[in-house]
Amino acid sequence: MKKFFETLSNIWKIEELKNRILVTLGLLLVYRFGAQVVLPGVDFVQLSEFSKNTSQDGGLLGILNAFTGGAFANASVFALGIMPYISASIVVQLMGIAIPYLQKLQKEGESGRKKINQITRWLTIVICVVQAPAYLYGIQALGVPQEAFAQVGAPSLINNPFYTIIWILILVTGTIFAMWLGEKITDKGIGNGISLLIMVGIIASLPISFGQEFDSRVFQSNGGLMMILIELVIWIVVILASVLLVMAVRQIPVQYARRTASGGYEKNVFGSRQYIPLKLNASGVMPIIFAQAIMFAPAYIGKAFEGKEFGQWMQAEFSDIFGLWYNVVFALLIIVFTYFYTAITVPTNKMADDLKRSGGFIPGIRPGKETSDYLDKIMSLITFPGSVFLALIAVLPAVVVKVMGIQSGWALFYGGTSLLIMVGVAIDTMQQVNSYLLNRHYDGLMKTGKNRKVVA
Repeated sequence: MKKFFETLSNIWKIEELKNRILVTLGLLLVYRFGAQVVLPGVDFVQLSEFSKNTSQDGGLLGILNAFTGGAFANASVFALGIMPYISASIVVQLMGIAIPYLQKLQKEGESGRKKINQITRWLTIVICVVQAPAYLYGIQALGVPQEAFAQVGAPSLINNPFYTIIWILILVTGTIFAMWLGEKITDKGIGNGISLLIMVGIIASLPISFGQEFDSRVFQSNGGLMMILIELVIWIVVILASVLLVMAVRQIPVQYARRTASGGYEKNVFGSRQYIPLKLNASGVMPIIFAQAIMFAPAYIGKAFEGKEFGQWMQAEFSDIFGLWYNVVFALLIIVFTYFYTAITVPTNKMADDLKRSGGFIPGIRPGKETSDYLDKIMSLITFPGSVFLALIAVLPAVVVKVMGIQSGWALFYGGTSLLIMVGVAIDTMQQVNSYLLNRHYDGLMKTGKNRKVVA
């Protein structure tokens, strides 16, 4: 503990790092303040009552509300959050596989990256223009009373064209402003701006969810304090398992036959060995996001055939995110999408070509196509346990709800996208801070002064 406080003291000794942290905290505070500002003409009292009841909801609204830090259910100016930007980034990344122009931009270095960012921003605005009216009319279907979209004692404004246009403009502007905050945190703060905004939104609902679980267990005699302690122990174990999943790598030994020595001389250095770190979970949380997007489809299909027994069964089973069949299909989709996303984001062919150009080789493997096939085989082997582990973490909230009777709001923090985002962003932020500390010859946040990879 003494070492930890010494590290915190060292952080404030570095002027640049201290200023970046203060800028980050200030911009995050602005984002959280904006999440509490409701749209004009909306009855905040009714929305607050609805948000209180929704905080325990584990369905679609609960998930969206968690990602926006309560802004979704509050009809805030940041109700759409930063998710349209995330959606645009995913679309541009996937389109980069098939569109030659985007492939060319990816190879142009810094200038190409700036053009891709500009395309992503414009696509974000297009997505917002589509999502904003869908949000206004779709939020009623999720249970928000129509009277909430009215001033006290006035008729509902939900069908008023003037207010509808104003609300759409504000929602689009709110997302653009949130995107700007994220970029400023990346440039002027400690980095990972967009990810930090999402993480802060998720963490914002954690105290309320835990408070409701604590009240249910302790004050309503539903298990008592011992059950709370058991839940916290399980939660910590799950966090540790998630850290292992994020940090685990398979190290592929690489040997270089020729290296450039200091002084500009070419010198043969045989036996110089390094490693290619292949991540056990190279796809991150993207498979869960893709799978969640598709899991909304079965319920809508069931609704279309609600007159038949099969349609009623689908609507009943796939409307409950803690149900058995929902999570079985959810887990299978995560495994499939893990392979898919890993295949498009880990370019084994390019890795083999770069290795060959730099004079490196994997011992016992010929450079070129044989190296590419070998790396692809290793990725396939380590992706399977990684995908299964990811699927288990994703369905864990449903397990703790059914087995332990944990409230759905608190259960969402036992796995899935929320937990993995918090763990991943926390690790990335620690690495950013460590880089500043180590450059100034201070010990990092980790005991060893660096974030160690877990070798699989």
